[in-house]
Amino acid sequence: MRCTPFLSARRAHLLALALAGLLAAGAAGAGELRIVDRPIPFGERRRALTLEYLRQHVDPTASDIALDPRAVVIHWTASPTLPSVLAAFTPDELPPGRPELRRGGRVNVSAHFAVDRDGTVYRLVPETWTARHTIGLNRVAIGIENVGGPAWPLTDAQLAADARLVRDLVARHPGIRMLLGHREYGRLRGTPLWEERDPGYFTGKEDPGAKFMERLRREVADLELERP
Repeated sequence: MRCTPFLSARRAHLLALALAGLLAAGAAGAGELRIVDRPIPFGERRRALTLEYLRQHVDPTASDIALDPRAVVIHWTASPTLPSVLAAFTPDELPPGRPELRRGGRVNVSAHFAVDRDGTVYRLVPETWTARHTIGLNRVAIGIENVGGPAWPLTDAQLAADARLVRDLVARHPGIRMLLGHREYGRLRGTPLWEERDPGYFTGKEDPGAKFMERLRREVADLELERP
């Protein structure tokens, strides 16, 4: 008996689910990516402050906080624990102790993902929303924070998790063609990716360290992502 279009579509859907399950089972032994949703507060006020930031720095006519992912920026948190990171990102507004950033806008910094020292990946902000994490690139880049810094060197588990996460993001967002460390972001000034209306608004960065970034690039070399 000939299948109806509905049955054909249903069968294709079931086959796709079965194949996905087989692939997941095979990947588990090689280090399967698992993302834990741990959203920071991002309600109406924070969204309004983010839009205010975009109008100040990117486009005075901006009407939403939509993100167009074309790059991934790797950071370190310069703090030792995930709770300390979440506590820093939770307030809607920047604290008074960040004057170098406060002059650039009121909305607090954050990132889309945080990778704990054991390699656990937490999603903090939806990938379709702008988060304030890299001057000039906030509307085009997904930010990945790694818990650690100069006093707490990033771990091999974080390196492996970052590589898996970058692969996942590139697969789901085909527009991503560049991978960079926060320390490299200034090299993009004057390129089509750079969106910053204030030429004097810039801060020097070292994260996530040159060696970590080069190791990460080797892990995902087959993706052929551009570098600044």
